[in-house]
Amino acid sequence: MKEIIQKDFELFLGNEVLEKLAEILINKEYSKVFVLMDTNTQRHCWPILSPYLVNYEPIVIPAGEANKTLKYAEKIWSKFQEHFADRRAVLLNLGGGVISDLGGFCAATYKRGIDFINIPTTLLSMVDASIGGKLGVDFESYKNVIGVFQHPKYIFINPQFLNTLQEEEKRNGLAEVCKHALIEDKSLFEKLAAIENHDWENAGALIFQSLKIKVSIVKKDPLEKDIRKALNFGHTIGHAIETHSLISDAVPLKHGEAIAIGIICEAYISKAIQGLSGSELEKITDFFKSRFPKYKGKLHAPSLIDIMKNDKKNRQGLINFTLLKKIGKAKIDINCHDDLIAKSIEYYRNLTP
Repeated sequence: MKEIIQKDFELFLGNEVLEKLAEILINKEYSKVFVLMDTNTQRHCWPILSPYLVNYEPIVIPAGEANKTLKYAEKIWSKFQEHFADRRAVLLNLGGGVISDLGGFCAATYKRGIDFINIPTTLLSMVDASIGGKLGVDFESYKNVIGVFQHPKYIFINPQFLNTLQEEEKRNGLAEVCKHALIEDKSLFEKLAAIENHDWENAGALIFQSLKIKVSIVKKDPLEKDIRKALNFGHTIGHAIETHSLISDAVPLKHGEAIAIGIICEAYISKAIQGLSGSELEKITDFFKSRFPKYKGKLHAPSLIDIMKNDKKNRQGLINFTLLKKIGKAKIDINCHDDLIAKSIEYYRNLTP
């Protein structure tokens, strides 16, 4: 079992982490233990976790980003109230990014804050959403615009949960693993590019390498005033595409699928104004083209730019980007003209499937 001990949280990675969780819950003597899960994790992951718990209250919500809303936050708060939760209660978040974002937000705001523990069950949440203390809900279809910063007390990452996932869900997390490599670690990107079929259940070393990048950045800049903005690479355009898809598509894009498109587009912009080489743009494009299906929906640049103008990272009305100077080195707080953003979206549209 590998550990990362920080001032604000402790992270454990390995196949024995649930035993450690049980030990901590007993020693902490929490007054109530709540477990938040969605309908997918209730079916596939709860049977793995439940033998390690006693005296808990389950809270189950429907699966999907569409349910990361104030409506479901109210349902969770109501469950706390129904069971007389005090400030010595704890919430276990069993699931992916939606569960860690929503559950953490509810815990951080209930009675001015109760402890919460993240038990990520998807690759995306293991390397990204469960770490860093960004919590929140979507509002009027805009991503994460209502939220707070608060770290979980503990994070327990058990790669065996990845056995419960379909291949598309593992691919969903690959986008964030690759993003960490692109902004910080060229050698990790080269390792990822050399692997055609990932065996994520036995890839604890790669997962640990990826999450160490995020933990290191968050430690330096917990409230995203400076270097933590590097983690937004691919997300300015990616979040706009994800929002568009949530509004427009019967089956919306997954977060990682939208971010993969955003990374391609923002790599194009990086070449135009930050000096990313043509060969590196090609490597990045080929990496995502070969691993993610081409989006078949309509990408209308002016509409996407309008969505980007509501992005919480913007300053003084300017759309804010993190871009690449080269693979492994990011540059934060870059603005560019709308016409270049439109050209980057056209670049993606013109790629052959």
